[in-house]
Amino acid sequence: MPKFTVPGLSNEKARKVTGLLQKQLSTYNDLHLTLKHVHWNVVGPNFIGVHEMIDPQVELVRGYADEVAERIAALGASPQGTPGAIIKDRTWDDYSVGRDSVLAHLAAVNLVYNGVIEDTRKAIEDLEELDLVSQDMMISHTGELEKFQWFVRAHLENSGGELLAGGESTEKGAASKAKSKKS
Repeated sequence: MPKFTVPGLSNEKARKVTGLLQKQLSTYNDLHLTLKHVHWNVVGPNFIGVHEMIDPQVELVRGYADEVAERIAALGASPQGTPGAIIKDRTWDDYSVGRDSVLAHLAAVNLVYNGVIEDTRKAIEDLEELDLVSQDMMISHTGELEKFQWFVRAHLENSGGELLAGGESTEKGAASKAKSKKS
């Protein structure tokens, strides 16, 4: 429990907020590593466009991790940015697609973004009664994460608004379905 926190926030609220933010820090650290993995392992037609699209996402998510870690520290707690912290906080499976096509990776990354955005929106709700400053930070992150997902989905969407590999619940399933439906 923090021995101090920011003025106007109780130590008890700070403890709850830093717990939520720690999970978010682990999520962001996992996400930027996953996106970098995709950047290194995507192949095939449109490779360079996707390869170059991913790097700005990596950099912004790394920045979000830094912002969250600094908020945790400002609230009097110690941010944990280690691989062990990611594993401890993880409620999701590790990214499961290796070297694969643009569509396979994008279909899988779309599911990753679904999970990250859903969890971030839940954190926003949880922060409503605890700390509006931390909530505001998370809201701004969510808007950009949703924009990144739109970039990914633009590659997967047909003219009828349907997503390639829509309805899949696993990354490998989405990747496999995307490859099988490719024209």
